[in-house]
Amino acid sequence: MLSLVTAKVRDAYVRKPFYVDGTLDLVSVCRLLSQQALTVALVKDGERLGIFTTTDLRDALLRDTPPAALAVREVARFGLIEIDADAELFEALWMMVRHRVHRLLVRDGDQVLGVLGQLDLVSFVANHSHIVAVQIDEAASIDDLKAAAQRIDAMVELLHDGGIKIERIARLVGEMNHRLFARLWSLLAPAELVAHSCLLVMGSEGRGEQILKTDQDNALLLRDGFEFAGLAEVAARFNAALAEFGYPPCPGNIMLTNPLWRCGESAFRDTLREWVYGSGSDGPMQLAIFFDAAAVAGDATLLDGMRAHLDRILAGGDTFLARFAAAADQFDEPQSWWQRLTARSDEQPLDLKKLGTFPIVHGVRALSLAHGVRESGTADRLRVLMASGVVDAELGRDLLEALHYLMGLKLRHQLRQRERGEAPGNLVRPSDLSTMDRDQLKDALAINKRFRTLLRHRFRLDAL
Repeated sequence: MLSLVTAKVRDAYVRKPFYVDGTLDLVSVCRLLSQQALTVALVKDGERLGIFTTTDLRDALLRDTPPAALAVREVARFGLIEIDADAELFEALWMMVRHRVHRLLVRDGDQVLGVLGQLDLVSFVANHSHIVAVQIDEAASIDDLKAAAQRIDAMVELLHDGGIKIERIARLVGEMNHRLFARLWSLLAPAELVAHSCLLVMGSEGRGEQILKTDQDNALLLRDGFEFAGLAEVAARFNAALAEFGYPPCPGNIMLTNPLWRCGESAFRDTLREWVYGSGSDGPMQLAIFFDAAAVAGDATLLDGMRAHLDRILAGGDTFLARFAAAADQFDEPQSWWQRLTARSDEQPLDLKKLGTFPIVHGVRALSLAHGVRESGTADRLRVLMASGVVDAELGRDLLEALHYLMGLKLRHQLRQRERGEAPGNLVRPSDLSTMDRDQLKDALAINKRFRTLLRHRFRLDAL
């Protein structure tokens, strides 16, 4: 009901108008609708504007005149019920009930914006994500996708305000983002390139734990022997479009525009080996980013092949795994974080990522890498580790609760920052936290400390 009385018609999904001439025969009209994957067409007949739907086709088939000889204007319905784009959704629903129609013609002044269907209206109220998914799937341009990306942000606020659990919000946003990236890639990349490559998202996006838009982390695996002359240009357009959608470029240049993250199978296998056995200090963190990869478009078996290769080269790599796991302990501040929290000093903000989510995410990542766990999300990885006895059940449950609490706290904090016109970040001042949040944060950080103790023992970090 809140959506009905506060949202405007233009906020719902208004399907773009698809016009046919009234003199066109029904077979030709159905052929055009099939090509466009549509079920509704607006019919132009001189000054009149009507509508033709699959219901009208059903009725037309009962006539004696063959469909190929029947003009669409003979079966279309004219005198459409119209509504202004700035009218309230409640008024749209009332008009549908009042006039016993399932669709309204939406106008913005004299301009026809499209058709609002009853299912789309109800879906907007019941499940805003459905509208975003439809808009992504039917996007015909980058501008259409940009509008969908903006709807994802609105969806996050709607779900959060509705009290939806943080893990469900993250899962839903992750699915929407993956669909968005895949649709963008299909608009920019020729079919041949899509078929011989695998588009990856990595980091928090790959794990399905990114909610508000953060830095891009993406890559492209190419099948050995395949070459595409315009690859660099397509990659640049892809990353530029994502930046326009609100996903900032990665400061570390972990994007398709970087040849290191846009290469063939053999070259990337060499890169993986260098990260594991080379002397470079950035190897463990580069591998951490890749380990979270998820395939969103193209041939996913290319990613499967890289994972299998990684398993082979890591066999017996205890020294590397220790270096890899050590990152989870790098932000430990056991003597200062509690004093900073209880003092509520605005001079020393807390980093919810470094002190909160990162030790859990990376620690679980390290254990998953060591034990061959293929799941991409932290919660799913942790459940597998619990089932196999690597992490005991009590600590595992505590880690899940701490992770979800920290994700929720960070989202609440970032939404408040955005309301104030500030750039969302991970630093939170103790004075911004309620008494309950301070108590729960203290518990979450204590669980973090227990987990780091397990990691130090498991990977013998004290010997490094």
